[in-house]
Amino acid sequence: MLNADDKRWLMAKAAVSGEQVEAVTMLLAEGSTVPFIARYRKEKTNGLDEVAILAVEEGLAYLKELNERKDTVLKTIEEQGKLTPDLKAKIESIHAKQELEDLYLPFKPKRRTKGSIARERGLAPLADAILSASAGGLQGLALKFVEPKKGVESSEEALAGAGYIVAELFSENADFRRRVRDFVAQKGVLESTVTKEWEGKRSKFEQYYDYRELISVIPSHRMLAIRRGEREKILRTKLTLDREILARLEGERMIPATHLYRDWLARVLEDALIRLVLPSIELDIRGEAKKRADEEAVSVFAENLEKLLLAAPAGNIPVLGVDPGYRTGCKIVALDKTGKLLSHDVIFPTKPRNDEVGAAKKALEMMKNNGLKAVAIGNGTASRETESFFRSIVPEGTIVAVVSEAGASVYSASEAARDEFPDHDVTVRGAVSIGRRFQDPLSELVKIDPKSIGVGQYQHDVNQSLLKRKLDSTVVSVVNRVGVDVNIASFHLLRYVSGIGETVARNIVAQRDGTGPFKSRKELKKVRLFGPKAYEQSAGFLRIRGGENPLDNTGIHPESYKLVKDMAKLAGVNVDGLIQSEEVLDKLPLKKLVTEEFGLPTLRDIVKELKAPGRDPREQYEPFEFAAGIETLKDITEGMMLNGIVTNVTNFGAFVDIGVHQDGLVHISQLSDKFVKEPKEVVSVGDRVKVRVLTVDLELNRVSLSMKSDG
Repeated sequence: MLNADDKRWLMAKAAVSGEQVEAVTMLLAEGSTVPFIARYRKEKTNGLDEVAILAVEEGLAYLKELNERKDTVLKTIEEQGKLTPDLKAKIESIHAKQELEDLYLPFKPKRRTKGSIARERGLAPLADAILSASAGGLQGLALKFVEPKKGVESSEEALAGAGYIVAELFSENADFRRRVRDFVAQKGVLESTVTKEWEGKRSKFEQYYDYRELISVIPSHRMLAIRRGEREKILRTKLTLDREILARLEGERMIPATHLYRDWLARVLEDALIRLVLPSIELDIRGEAKKRADEEAVSVFAENLEKLLLAAPAGNIPVLGVDPGYRTGCKIVALDKTGKLLSHDVIFPTKPRNDEVGAAKKALEMMKNNGLKAVAIGNGTASRETESFFRSIVPEGTIVAVVSEAGASVYSASEAARDEFPDHDVTVRGAVSIGRRFQDPLSELVKIDPKSIGVGQYQHDVNQSLLKRKLDSTVVSVVNRVGVDVNIASFHLLRYVSGIGETVARNIVAQRDGTGPFKSRKELKKVRLFGPKAYEQSAGFLRIRGGENPLDNTGIHPESYKLVKDMAKLAGVNVDGLIQSEEVLDKLPLKKLVTEEFGLPTLRDIVKELKAPGRDPREQYEPFEFAAGIETLKDITEGMMLNGIVTNVTNFGAFVDIGVHQDGLVHISQLSDKFVKEPKEVVSVGDRVKVRVLTVDLELNRVSLSMKSDG
């Protein structure tokens, strides 16, 4: 159980009440997942959403790690016989890891230092005498400790050694370190300059060749860009601050104005600052700035991924998947309405072979023979030329769509793709992935490592464990929000369902393949290793379409089926009479159905599900076309108005695919005629937008765009 201090800290961090903290903590301890708690335990949490529940979960993990470290620190200090009641209380009340380490610093086992060598030479009493302002003058005090046999040849050496001891005492003062850290965090300036090797050369980092900004306010994208430039040896960086002001301020705090040896102590304090404190604190501050930048970038990535996963599915449409290319041709595959591979071939409609006649014959025959109603083309090399070719040959009414192939190559070479298509090469697998993304983006994208999908900002530069944790939780959230048809879902999709995991997901597929489709949710209990807890956590997110019980095709949890029967009885109809009967449902006196277990939030959710059973929360699919005749950067000029699809949203703007193999950037200042604080307020991944070309830089392969009204 949480102690009172930890509970208060968690309440503030997650912005929830004490009762909500207790409820979520208990549910998590019982093995409940975040999606399950958010969807089916609203009465217990007083309606907390996934964001708040995740904040509590993350806070609990942080406290566990912190408290384990506290136990180690307390034990170490106690073994030294130095643990006072006041120190113990201080340590137990801390909730910042760095503050804990600052308190622990004086007791930490140390390597041999200048201060420890001075102590070995018997100079600790001299340091004490100076600190206590003993009379006699510095030289007079120091002469008493001159001892050549101990390596102290003169009073100057004695004073120097005492200075090292006092400097270490200063540096180990937790309050002093906290104030210095606060000063550096607020006043420190991150400076970047170009390296000698890159002077006079252009690069994507040229705006940072001579750049400085307070580290306390630098946005995540600039921090990560500068760090990447440094790693690529194009930039060099340093953290600068006014050390004289810092030394003066701390001298006033640390040394009494009337101290007999104030000037000497001020010099020692400055040495402690420069030699012992600032190097580690500057490193800490840069690390904290990187951590903040990582967290912001990961949040941006997660938001973009969520939008991409929720992209509108075209649905069960038989499709021709096309992986376009020049020299090696276009790989084409025929997929039935469930995404099953029917046939495949290669055509060469573009340069260098330009066999449009032969390509048209093969493609149209494949479409006719397999009853294909759409063409899905990857947006990589030769996509625009291939799109133009297909638009010129397919029958009227056939959908021709360009879809993102980000991460398709990763999937094509993956173990998952090899397992699914052991007899086909990567080109066929890639075309299949493109076709399936058209039918159902979510089902296909879950097969790919989220960070390979390419909707992030410096995703390879951020903390990878944080990135994986955040992106995985995003995938889990989306999959459970949409729901999963258990009779057609792949193992890759099922493993993200609340409470299932990889082993049970494989077992579900194995049983389905062996005995046929599941007819009810209850049948899932027969799956090997699918225990009561897994069933409780997952059942509401799994759909049985056309099964024995119509409620199995809704987001209503089986634990509420009796409640639905009570609703029907109260309305004077059977359960079938409730489904999609808005008039009946709207008249239900829900308050009469409230019980200790099920309150109004659950009842309202049930009514919503009954009104639209099995409803997909994703938007309806709508075809999209890029501007005709615009295929490369050379085809666009300043002032052009073009159709585009938002492919990535960052803190500094949005990237838009305009059909030229190079996404253009709409800077945050160009997103709207009104002031925009954050790009996500205006655009999301997948949005269809109209943009105006501002500039085209062929040398750096860059396009600047605007969404502002012209003029």
